[in-house]
Amino acid sequence: MAILLSASLTIAAHYLRPNRPTLFYIFKPLTTILILVAALLPGTFLTDPYARAIGLGLLFSLFGDIWLMLPGNRFLFGLVSFLLAHICYIFAFLAGAPAGGFPWPVLPLLLIGASLLVYLWPALSASLKAAVSLYVAVIVAMVALAVTRAIGRFSIDTLFAAIGALLFLASDAMLAIDRFRRPFRLAQAAILGSYFIGQLMIALSIGLLASR
Repeated sequence: MAILLSASLTIAAHYLRPNRPTLFYIFKPLTTILILVAALLPGTFLTDPYARAIGLGLLFSLFGDIWLMLPGNRFLFGLVSFLLAHICYIFAFLAGAPAGGFPWPVLPLLLIGASLLVYLWPALSASLKAAVSLYVAVIVAMVALAVTRAIGRFSIDTLFAAIGALLFLASDAMLAIDRFRRPFRLAQAAILGSYFIGQLMIALSIGLLASR
């Protein structure tokens, strides 16, 4: 409940004037901190590699949240922080992914990633093209692993992680479109809503896994 309230206040704060900066600066990182706490509550961080990788991914996500909300152009710092978060999630999802065989979810996700890059490309500066391309490749790999893991070893925890990863991808895609190509009024509601729900589902997968 506290997470949903904090997330709602974050979204509301973005659209409020003139107090948006103060409220936004409080509730955006607070929401991610609360999600991180939810990931730590099962108490398996020190003993379970999956919980440890997800916890570190949420920590890097918190750094990314802070970089992106600060004044000035700190987009690249945020990008690197979230890139590290996705790498942590990749290690988490690799541990439970089925061995052998080509993960077929890669194909539609590659198409989505390539289409997004083609759409963004004319608006990206030369310094961002390589960084954004790497980021898209890593997040596509992360989501493909999460989905493949859910298909190959279906359970409520793998399903939560896969849906959370897909929502993370949707959030990042909308953020990139809003920032570089076509801003839209409800962008932050859609971006933050899908981001927080996605991260929460990934965090909750730790407890669901531990309870099996």
